[in-house]
Amino acid sequence: MSTATPARETSDLADKKLIESRSIDYIPDSERHGHVFSQFTLWFGGNLQITAIVTGALAVVLGGDVVWSIIGLLVGQILGAAIMSLHAIQGPRLGLPQMITSRAQFGVYGAVIPLVLVCLMYVGFSASGTVLAGQALAHLTHLSNNAGILLFGAIIIVVAVLGYRLIHGLGKVASVVGIATFIYLFFRLLVANDIGALLANNHFSLPMFLLAVSLSSSWQIAFCPYVSDYSRYLPRDTSAGKTFFAVFSGTVLGTQASMTLGVVAAALAGKAFAGNEVGYIVGLGSTGTMAMVLYFAICFGKITFTTLNAYGSFMSLTTIVCGFRKTVSISQNGRLLFVVLMVGLSCAIAIISEPSFLKSFTQFLLFLLAFFVPWSAMNLMDYYFISKGHMDIPALADPNGRYQRWNLKGITTYILGVLVQLPFIANGFYTGKLVWLFDDNDISWIIGWVFTAIFYLLIRRFDRHPPLTRTLYPS
Repeated sequence: MSTATPARETSDLADKKLIESRSIDYIPDSERHGHVFSQFTLWFGGNLQITAIVTGALAVVLGGDVVWSIIGLLVGQILGAAIMSLHAIQGPRLGLPQMITSRAQFGVYGAVIPLVLVCLMYVGFSASGTVLAGQALAHLTHLSNNAGILLFGAIIIVVAVLGYRLIHGLGKVASVVGIATFIYLFFRLLVANDIGALLANNHFSLPMFLLAVSLSSSWQIAFCPYVSDYSRYLPRDTSAGKTFFAVFSGTVLGTQASMTLGVVAAALAGKAFAGNEVGYIVGLGSTGTMAMVLYFAICFGKITFTTLNAYGSFMSLTTIVCGFRKTVSISQNGRLLFVVLMVGLSCAIAIISEPSFLKSFTQFLLFLLAFFVPWSAMNLMDYYFISKGHMDIPALADPNGRYQRWNLKGITTYILGVLVQLPFIANGFYTGKLVWLFDDNDISWIIGWVFTAIFYLLIRRFDRHPPLTRTLYPS
């Protein structure tokens, strides 16, 4: 005779169910499951992939040396990952995906402003990753690059529709595959080349050092809008410290390993790397069979990472639509439609932009900071210092409730946070008038984050609602 309680039985059922039924709605305690270690494997395995390699390589391709590029990338990882991991803590506490919490800062309708920008980010990241994965899959299956892109897109749709549990399962497998692959790649690079000559490439340049910091910090900060999407099913009493450390260590170790490989590969390959990133990495395989294994590893690594973007885009698009419909969930058909729409758009962009991928991706990655740094600062200041971790969750779906339709204070702060960065931005999209003060280096993200955080704390002192003393959950 079973002694399991109904709540425990419900939890067991939720733990075993493969196809996710939840979307942006609150995850009740009876459906919470998993262990904090899954946060490490997801972000570690998800970052052991080709796009991170290419991003790290940019530090050298654009003029940096080996040693200081690696150091600069590590500094950026630590800064960006610390901010990202603070967002991850919100998942278990609130049981909500990341971007719906923006309604507390922007209003139920006003949250559409950062949400639209987040969707653009998802599409851009997915498109850039699909280019590289499509190339690898094309070689693996003897198809054209465009056919490889479309086939890869179809795989992403299936995984994203199945949802949370499968994504975390892929993260675990990706960690194992990634570790084995990267050990082999580093071995091939280091054994076949003069490491002393490589390390002699050590000439400090402040502009190139700050470029490396910006590349890696922007990589990490770009995860902030969806990091708690993948921690929201953890039990509510999961340690905040353990959640932070699992996400932080996973994303820093995984990304730094990838970007270091990219730096070394680009330094050794010279001009042969840019435009032939996948081909060069696979060329490190000593046999035809090993080359095929590397193509498979590249494809598999990109499945996890690109699925994060597809799943996140579904969450963000659902949050936009449900906000105006005054609902908290969407049907399975709606879920499929949104995922197909976002993945299809990413594939179309990937097919069109493939020849100029490397340059376009650099500019895109750095420009993203101007729009997500102020959002991150507002979200964290609100959670940790204004609401002190408490939220009226039912009010997030009520335009007439505590969080209003349009929160003008939050929207104004966000706009100012973006504008204050413009004079200090330096990339292919825009160059500000004051970049000369910092030797033409882009430090806009630091200025934007600090300014927005301070201004938001000051302006929220005049709220009409008293602060909550406890989180209000759906009845």
